[in-house]
Amino acid sequence: MKHFEIIFKPENKEIYIHENATILEAAGKAGIILNTSCGAKGICRKCIVNINPEDQEVLACQYKIKNDLIVTIPQKSRFFEPKILETGIENPTKVSFDIYHSYSRFVKDKTIFGIAIDIGTTTIVAKLIDLFNAKVFATKAALNPQIKFGDDVISRITYAYTDEKLYELHDCIIDCLNTLIDDLCQIASIGNDQIFEICVVGNTTMNHIFLKYPVNQIGYSPYQAYSLEAKDSSPSALNLKINHAGNIRTLENISGFVGSDTIAVALATDIDSSEKITLMIDIGTNGEIILGNKEKLYAASCAAGPAFEGARISCGSRASNGSIESVFIKNNEIDFDVIGNIPAQSICGSGLIDVVAIMLELGIIDKTGRFVDNEILQNKLPETLYQRLRKVNNEPAFFLAESVYISQKDVRQLQLAKAAILAGIKLLINELNIQNNDIEQVYLAGAFGNYISKENALKIGLLPAISPEKIHFIGNAAESGAEMALVSRQYREKTKQLAQKIEYFELAISTDFPDIFAECISF
Repeated sequence: MKHFEIIFKPENKEIYIHENATILEAAGKAGIILNTSCGAKGICRKCIVNINPEDQEVLACQYKIKNDLIVTIPQKSRFFEPKILETGIENPTKVSFDIYHSYSRFVKDKTIFGIAIDIGTTTIVAKLIDLFNAKVFATKAALNPQIKFGDDVISRITYAYTDEKLYELHDCIIDCLNTLIDDLCQIASIGNDQIFEICVVGNTTMNHIFLKYPVNQIGYSPYQAYSLEAKDSSPSALNLKINHAGNIRTLENISGFVGSDTIAVALATDIDSSEKITLMIDIGTNGEIILGNKEKLYAASCAAGPAFEGARISCGSRASNGSIESVFIKNNEIDFDVIGNIPAQSICGSGLIDVVAIMLELGIIDKTGRFVDNEILQNKLPETLYQRLRKVNNEPAFFLAESVYISQKDVRQLQLAKAAILAGIKLLINELNIQNNDIEQVYLAGAFGNYISKENALKIGLLPAISPEKIHFIGNAAESGAEMALVSRQYREKTKQLAQKIEYFELAISTDFPDIFAECISF
């Protein structure tokens, strides 16, 4: 097989790669991550690069290499590290931190450490913790390097169709974790041999790849996990650089698309002990939902699609520098906050919710999501806002900045995403035979949930009609749950009980789902 030399500008990174590989693959080999929101299907058109010297624009995910190339990667096609949410719920201290005693005989006069790790599809958070008192010594976070194989779980399931590809994804995450472990040790001025225990949580796909379990079966009906059980593994089995006498604990999964990260959130919120009917939502490409109280708990997974993370949105992106993260009206004019305080280059999910809520409130779009005719709006809107209405590709659009706008297609994508979440919630409400007003508290977990406006989320129908005062942001509660399970067997026993108690409700087989989903599309 022939190999060709590829030079990436402006880094001047040079790599040799085999014939018929894509430029995207070559970039990944060079350690350059491109924006592939659609999972390299050529749909989102966000990985455009330029081939020199003709300056020919091509899609990196589709262009096959057949000769030596010099490739320039524009700023907009690069995947920038998103905002990473490290904090969650403060851990209670009412239990015995008994994992410490398992290792006290190994170390004399030295602190015994563990690490709690939340492996997200996009980001990874790791915390170094004193096993004696659960004190957090250091925190490190990183972009999940598997992103170069696709930025959602379905892309990675598709990629891991052979053992060889699965092990490639596994090795990729292990290398990242070992780097994080080294960084944490350096911050705390300790040796790797002082780390004896690791607790890992993540969605079911991330859990399986970490453990080298097959993932193909998760990608098709009935979407079954290879294993739902918690597992203890030796450091040598997973090639993690901690004390060889230590242990790696992964928590239970609930289903193929509701993983141990959801179990960890349930643990951190103590949802199974609550008298109050509680709704917990982690909103992302797949929205995980838990509804109930100590009497009964249901869980569901909603395929919301990638709109909340910027994919299939004309100017969409994840929450990274240059992204509009919040939008508001000020003196009859649009104003917004941009991550990094630099000129706006894109809009992320929280900003998208804000602007659509504003467009709805101003009457720019109607309850069905359709843009209202300009002739009608001309007499209704202040001139400053009316001037923002333009055409893009022969469809109406509302401009926030010179190169950032929301089109009719974008509104439709948001409607599909929010309808999936709301329909899932409504089905669980029906299953519990309760009403919206019976929900006494709502927990929004995860990075995206932490940054959205609850008022605007209610306005567009992302959440059921309840009082905003009932809605609480709980940050990275999955990491908090991982910390709890890291230090205490009592908490590990509770995660086992949670996995048995939480009943998974499969939305895909519900005969009511299509009708309820259709009802939820309108604002």
